[in-house]
Amino acid sequence: MQLKIYNSLSGEKEVFKPILEGNIGMYVCGPTVYSNVHLGNVRTFLSFDFIYRSLQFLGYKVRYVRNITDAGHLTDDGDINNDRFIKQSRLEKLEPMEIVQKYTVDFHEVLKKFNLLPPTIEPTATGHIIEQLELTKLLVEKGFAYESNGSVYFDVLEYNARGLNYGELSRRNIEELFANTRDLDGQFEKKNPQDFALWKKASPEHIMKWPSPWGEGFPGWHLECTAMSTKYLGDQFDIHGGGMDLKFPHHECEIAQGKACNGTEPVKYWMHANMLTMNGQRMSKSTGNYILPMELITGNNDFFEKAFHPSVLRFCFLQAHYRSVLDISNDAMLASEKGFNRLMEAVKILNTQVQVEGVETSSFDYKNWKEKVLEALTDDFNSPILISHLFEAVKFISASKLGKESISTEDYEDLKQLLNAIVFDVLGLETIEESNNDKLDQTLQVLIDLRNQARKSKNWELSDQIRDQLLEKGIELKDGRDGTTYQLI
Repeated sequence: MQLKIYNSLSGEKEVFKPILEGNIGMYVCGPTVYSNVHLGNVRTFLSFDFIYRSLQFLGYKVRYVRNITDAGHLTDDGDINNDRFIKQSRLEKLEPMEIVQKYTVDFHEVLKKFNLLPPTIEPTATGHIIEQLELTKLLVEKGFAYESNGSVYFDVLEYNARGLNYGELSRRNIEELFANTRDLDGQFEKKNPQDFALWKKASPEHIMKWPSPWGEGFPGWHLECTAMSTKYLGDQFDIHGGGMDLKFPHHECEIAQGKACNGTEPVKYWMHANMLTMNGQRMSKSTGNYILPMELITGNNDFFEKAFHPSVLRFCFLQAHYRSVLDISNDAMLASEKGFNRLMEAVKILNTQVQVEGVETSSFDYKNWKEKVLEALTDDFNSPILISHLFEAVKFISASKLGKESISTEDYEDLKQLLNAIVFDVLGLETIEESNNDKLDQTLQVLIDLRNQARKSKNWELSDQIRDQLLEKGIELKDGRDGTTYQLI
């Protein structure tokens, strides 16, 4: 079956044709590591992990590049005080690169819990300053960029004047963009309000800065992805992915930089994952409608009645198409857990209990089922339809255990191989083994929740009693900013 991918650039599903047959270059915008990775980020990265796994399953050799933004992420070119790394380093009283290391480790630990495969290359912005300087110099030489007061900006009007189209990805008209631009501090440096920074002059007190032909400074956010993607995937590559919120201005600027530098469309297929909401509302720290991945996994939150295994959350995410808005709630998670358990029980039955000896014909149309599974997978990675077909097999497996359905030896072996491959290799789900440690975690979580409730009620006597009695048994509770944990002593 032909693989079809929805291309954000054309706004249509297109038959996928790689630049080099059998090989795919895929770049996905990675995290900005100045804080804990949030659940919406996890959904985006998990979506592209599913796409990466699917491409490998379909037989492609994939070079998957996902960057780490550890410098230069200014959302507002007019104010260098908006540098998120500098802000966080001052808040936590740490060096900026300590902040980078702390939250890069957190990012990797969280994604590992959700069973995401690592990318083939994971470059950092600070590791590619030279490449970004070279691109900036090239854009200046070609007349697409200009220096102003020690900073260098991309000239959007000049780009359009040469017959190119800034706004083609987000379908925005340049006149409207200019009309809607806010009057920001620092805009006096730019020729046009929509020009964006390639290199920013650093103030004397700015910590993260590097020498350049224009003085000490640091790279613009958009430039890093162009530098890293082209270095590892070439001037034009197959797939560029990221969250829907990056379409403008970040990806729009990447297209402009790529075309201005190399005279070609930098990417054939642009893919964007949609947003995650909770309880029907946008997740936001300011409104309190917000939860970190580990808070959902541990159950240490006020939104969900229990803890949920990362594989259950992964299953929940994949029940929605990557281009659809996904809303999570307590009821949605409970339903996902029930569906996940049904699926895993069916896989276990298929692998160990289905009787096939002496059966020559199948009551299950395996070939038709396989065709539907592959059709869903190749139709823009339609995970919800794919999962619905898996449950057709679940229903058959449950009936076959009761002797109500039968399957031939040949079909059985094929079904077992394909179902296991889809569940574990493509969807990336993992079995949940109940162990003594799991039971201890669950028991202690009950006690921790009781103690937290006692503390909220100012019942200090009960709170201290739970802590002290656990300590007598060799279990020490530790209260921290991220909740209460325990360790055996």
